[in-house]
Amino acid sequence: MPSDIDISQAASPKPILEIAETIGLTEDDLDLYGRLKAKVHLDVLDKYADQPRGKYIDVTAITPTPLGEGKTTTTVGLTQALGTSLGKRAVCAIRQPSMGPTFNLKGGAAGGGYSQVIPMEEFNLHLTGDIHAIGLANNLIAATLDTRMYHESRQSDEGLVKRGIERRLNVGEVLWRRVLDVTDRSLRNVEIGLADGKLRDGSPNPYFPRRTGFDITVASELMAILALTTSLQDMRERIGRAVCAVDTDGNPITIEDLGAAGAATVLMRESIMPTLMQTLEGQAAFIHAGPFANIATGNSSIIADQIALRMADYVITESGFGSDIGMEKFFNLKCRASGLVPDAVVLVATVRALKMHGGGPDVIPGQPLADPYVNEDLGLLEAGLPNLGAHIRIARAFGVPVVVAINAFTPDTQAEWDMIREYALAEGAEAAVVTTHWADGGPGGAALAEAVVAAAEKDSQFEFLYPLEMPIREKIETIATQVYGAQGVTYTDEAADQIARFEGMGYGELPICMAKTHLSLSHDPSLKGAPTGFTIPVREVRMSAGAGFVIPLLGTISTMPGMITRPALFDIDIDPETGQITGMF
Repeated sequence: MPSDIDISQAASPKPILEIAETIGLTEDDLDLYGRLKAKVHLDVLDKYADQPRGKYIDVTAITPTPLGEGKTTTTVGLTQALGTSLGKRAVCAIRQPSMGPTFNLKGGAAGGGYSQVIPMEEFNLHLTGDIHAIGLANNLIAATLDTRMYHESRQSDEGLVKRGIERRLNVGEVLWRRVLDVTDRSLRNVEIGLADGKLRDGSPNPYFPRRTGFDITVASELMAILALTTSLQDMRERIGRAVCAVDTDGNPITIEDLGAAGAATVLMRESIMPTLMQTLEGQAAFIHAGPFANIATGNSSIIADQIALRMADYVITESGFGSDIGMEKFFNLKCRASGLVPDAVVLVATVRALKMHGGGPDVIPGQPLADPYVNEDLGLLEAGLPNLGAHIRIARAFGVPVVVAINAFTPDTQAEWDMIREYALAEGAEAAVVTTHWADGGPGGAALAEAVVAAAEKDSQFEFLYPLEMPIREKIETIATQVYGAQGVTYTDEAADQIARFEGMGYGELPICMAKTHLSLSHDPSLKGAPTGFTIPVREVRMSAGAGFVIPLLGTISTMPGMITRPALFDIDIDPETGQITGMF
């Protein structure tokens, strides 16, 4: 089997104008970025407002191994199957990859094998610059904030009022961090302003130096705003009401108060338009917003979905990691903001991941798979099936039909697939289908496509997990107990104080965006399967008032990932004669 990049580079992609035409878009609806990608104008939402809405399908997964279980590949493969095998007008809406994982552990995120978005190099490297624009806007806000503190430290109250500043910042309550689209653990905690540690008279500066840190860019609140916004006006308003600091009286300082909301929006003015690309088999693919459902929203944008749903019979979108993380946020955050109701969920499962949950050896990136993963082991597989059952129950708790996609890997056996299918049906899945889209493209996903079409025709009794008026603690505990299966939640003193302060500021009715490991249903990556009897520790709580949610940080989760010992970047290179990129996967 050729590598993903070899498959992509051997393809003959169509001009993006031809792809646009297949879903009814014209050149006037686009800003072209070369031959093979384009930005889509937001006014198409009004232009095609009378067209009927397509079926809305979310692809999620069981708890994955560190290698991932092919969720994006399934999203693209299902789109191809609906188009080439079933003759449907199908579109996928997926997230733009962060270059953190692209150059680290995961590699590219365009799908894989014969089910991917092409050209994969353009998809994975910069694309149309959205993440860079978000990073620049985020750090402009951070620089403006520190500049204000610098001048506050040197001027009297009267002098500040003359310059339009009536409230002093509390240096201990600065909530805005800088970002970088690289996995760099050394920047998680930093000290800044070392040169400003003394005032002119030689006395200590009460503002600097100060401790802060970096997040990866896709964890910026601005990325969440991009994912959840519905218009340029809405994005401008959301950026303006984002809280970046607290004043000395304990009142919030917004980015509008800071004076940086307009400039930040200007930097993101083109980022609000989704990027149009194509699958290997010529279906349209909308690329917008960012990944990392463990520390961010982890879903493609509402705008991309809204446009796609007017242009297609079926829109296949993807939520990050397992149903306990990305799908829960898709439902409770994204659907709440968009008003869109999903018609079905596709739950990706693999023999490999279920064996790991049954007690199999660690799956370690860069090392060969242990014997149980390359040979039939029904006992180990059976022991891991409760993880699949837990994810089916999570999806069904929202009232949405579930189809299990058994993503076939070469070492799998028919007996293993049969065991998964029987279990999934007994747990309430509408269907459980073996799919070979990675090796066979659209035809390999035809059976899955048929099952999804059938499931999407059933009545969706969708409902949110919790009401917004529920107190923050109760919302956290509802997710912890009803989704993760925890017996309870504990809070550090810092987290408890933060919750009380946010509720006191009037933000108690925001929904919750949990930050936790993706490698377990719990907060602890070592707890595999469907653990019970554990308690979720909330160590810190952050607020994204502009995006519109509260972020509890569970266990040891970090919003700036680290790089592995041998990252993918070691293999990536370029042929200086042809300019062809090599080594991506």
